[in-house]
Amino acid sequence: MNVETITSQQAQKLIMQGARLLDIRGVDEYTHEHIAQASLLSLPDIEKGGKPQALSEQDVVIFHCQSGRRTAQNAALLAGAAAPAKVYLLEGGINGWKQQGMDVVKGKNQSLPIMRQVQIAAGSLILAGTVLGYATSPLFFLLPGFVGAGLLFAGISGFCGMATLLAKMPWNQSK
Repeated sequence: MNVETITSQQAQKLIMQGARLLDIRGVDEYTHEHIAQASLLSLPDIEKGGKPQALSEQDVVIFHCQSGRRTAQNAALLAGAAAPAKVYLLEGGINGWKQQGMDVVKGKNQSLPIMRQVQIAAGSLILAGTVLGYATSPLFFLLPGFVGAGLLFAGISGFCGMATLLAKMPWNQSK
């Protein structure tokens, strides 16, 4: 199924005519910043069968993510979830929206999204373990192995212990 991509200006016109804008990013990404008119319907929820409510053939649904890549990769799934409505993808996602000078709502909690924090923490641990393994003791090579095993487990199971731990950190709590 081929789903058409539209510009931010075209999306804005359609939204003013009643189109629904759906953000498929994660809750933490949406909370960090989102387009004011967007409702959250995360990709994992859609994959589990979640759908926008009460749509007809006359309805228009516009999906967006951060850069447009996730929506493009999942276009058929998104079109199926919004059927029978006419479906569009927002070109460039929220990044494209901002590049066109359009406003977004910033969350009160301005810490980095959890997955970026996981990437920073995992990368730091892997780098530190590797450097210490070469510089001091080969036992430090266990650290990158442990982090790699954790990332593998997270990818297979969908549960990331590091993300769960980071979400409980004080800087990630609502103020």
